[in-house]
Amino acid sequence: MLEATTKTEFKHVSYLWDEAEAEKLAGDEVGLLIYRSNLLGADLRLTNYGGGNTSCKVMAKDPLTGQDTEVMWVKGSGGDLGTLKRSGLAALYLDRLRSLKNVYRGIEHEDKMVELFNHSIFDLKSKAPSIDTPLHGFLPFKHIDHLHPDAAIAIAAAKDGKKITEELFEGNIGWVDWQRPGFDLGLQLRQCLDENPGIRGIMLGSHGLFTWGDTAYESYINTLEVIERCAAYMEQNIGKKGPVFGGAKVESLHEDARKKQAAAIAPVLRGFCSSERHMIGHFTDDPRVLEFINSNDLERLAPMGTSCPDHFLRTKISPLVLELAPDADLSDVAAVKEKLAPAFESYRQMYKDYYEQHKHPNSPAMRDANPVIILYPGVGMFSFSKDKQTTRVASEFYINAINVMKGAEAVSEYTSLPRQEAFDIEYWLLEEAKLQRMPKPKALSGKITLITGSAGGIGKAIAKKFVEEGAVVVLNDMNEERLQGAGEEFKATYGKDSYATAVLDVTKSDQIQEAFDVAALAFGGVDIVINNAGLSISKTIEGHTEKDWDLLYDVLVKGQFFVTQAAVATMRKQDIGGDIINIASKNGLVSGPNNAGYGSAKAAQLHLSRLNAAELGADKIRVNVVNPDAVISDSNIWAGGWAEGRAKAYGITVEELPAFYAKRTLLNQIILPEDIANACFVFVGGLMNKSTGNMLNVDGGVAMAFTR
Repeated sequence: MLEATTKTEFKHVSYLWDEAEAEKLAGDEVGLLIYRSNLLGADLRLTNYGGGNTSCKVMAKDPLTGQDTEVMWVKGSGGDLGTLKRSGLAALYLDRLRSLKNVYRGIEHEDKMVELFNHSIFDLKSKAPSIDTPLHGFLPFKHIDHLHPDAAIAIAAAKDGKKITEELFEGNIGWVDWQRPGFDLGLQLRQCLDENPGIRGIMLGSHGLFTWGDTAYESYINTLEVIERCAAYMEQNIGKKGPVFGGAKVESLHEDARKKQAAAIAPVLRGFCSSERHMIGHFTDDPRVLEFINSNDLERLAPMGTSCPDHFLRTKISPLVLELAPDADLSDVAAVKEKLAPAFESYRQMYKDYYEQHKHPNSPAMRDANPVIILYPGVGMFSFSKDKQTTRVASEFYINAINVMKGAEAVSEYTSLPRQEAFDIEYWLLEEAKLQRMPKPKALSGKITLITGSAGGIGKAIAKKFVEEGAVVVLNDMNEERLQGAGEEFKATYGKDSYATAVLDVTKSDQIQEAFDVAALAFGGVDIVINNAGLSISKTIEGHTEKDWDLLYDVLVKGQFFVTQAAVATMRKQDIGGDIINIASKNGLVSGPNNAGYGSAKAAQLHLSRLNAAELGADKIRVNVVNPDAVISDSNIWAGGWAEGRAKAYGITVEELPAFYAKRTLLNQIILPEDIANACFVFVGGLMNKSTGNMLNVDGGVAMAFTR
């Protein structure tokens, strides 16, 4: 047997074990399992997001008998190794799990065994057991790791994978041919071990790797060493047979040009991919992607699809490759759509044929036939899915698939799963049941929102509300420091996939375009644009300067118009409708002292909204207005002397303004940023989809502002 060592220096994987941290968990095998799992999940070279599972076997007191019994703790259904917690583990009586062999009726009854796992549960508060549970249960080792490392799958997916495994590991790693995970595969793993005593792991054809140890640390080291050897073998062989992927066929645009081209076409692609539901996009021009999509072998390898089930469950059976020159002229949107439409129609037909040819009488209904992965040679890779995390992870998985193809082609010949096997995984009834258990989409799921001036006050409140309702947001502000702070807050509260940021001064056309490019590259386009950026100047007629006047109209009126203009260009590329909400003011309806510039600019915003609504209805783009009044909390509007000006106009102190504004309303209420956010949500939450050109006052009730 090739013994595991205590080597701690690796070239192709990260050794992250900290003795001091591990010592704190001494005697807690489950704690060490979680610690090991988190370390393994932290290195994407070892396993991908949500992929793989780990386990440990410990003795515990049976709560019913008081006797010692062996319990297996294993990652439960769903979840991710990198973020795994105790609540994500399933705990099962090991003897009960193994006794299920007595009622197993063969591979045609595989799925029924999953329900029986529940009869083996030890900890009733633990996670539901996954389909991989018996794969860990029938192996006798105290600690087991099942991972999907690219370097190992490259061997597992190679035509000569079994032979390579035997030679590379001198017979110390077993081999089990491809089979869908389940009870029978668990039995096959045990059979492989029985026939090859002393092995340190098992390679699963086209799938992944099993490794183990008597302690958490031994399992961790064994896992790293096996993957390190696979990766070193790949490195030694890449390029020996000739240029990677047959060499370059297409030359990439330089980085700035790639980003510009990607931003231009992303909304068009998103529109095609959103024919059934709104999708969120992701773009990458990672060097590994460019090497593959620019290659001579792209045409041969891309249609083959991926090998590892985790890969194609996320990325679909195969990608769509665009037949466009990297520097194609994308300015004529109609012409671009006309050129691309047949490619999408062909892909959907391919997917429908794939479904019809391989479905079973009890297969779930066909899902969305649009591609998840789109490859644009010379530019990069786009992915589209239901939310940002899912589409980002799909992109990561396809890069994993590229790595696998690269390695397999270097050492042998890449093979993908047969189409029937792929279908049986994708439309597995157990997978369908997992999908059905997922939470229902929120009201704004799949929606992309750009809110001007969203680093504070009303804008940030709207952004928070919309993220909580399922949207992703493009935060922006002309103040970079304020914007950075908002971004950090959103990352901490909602996670990195909830937002993007763009510096935006709405008086600068280049920054407007850059903000919409950020939306296109980060998410694929935009669905909701809220013109919120503003300022206020309160002066008498004689006190107003030309500079004051121009600034008010440049920000409030011209800014609203040109942001709307850019929004319409993106929305028309997508051709799936959209919403524009303009944050105006009660002052656009009500006359007051010392307010000529601000009040008239707000009135212009109101009528511009009506004009835009009348023009954009044919595009299914709705334009509505929210009129706040006296929103003081966290608002920039009170800077620059506005509060002092209003207080002077009303003959009161600045400190008395909040109470003054509340008392003059019919409801005697102070208006908060969250109230404006709720009003915006009213227009886009799904119940007002047939409403445009409307105005909603959120002012506590000011009779003079009644429109009728």
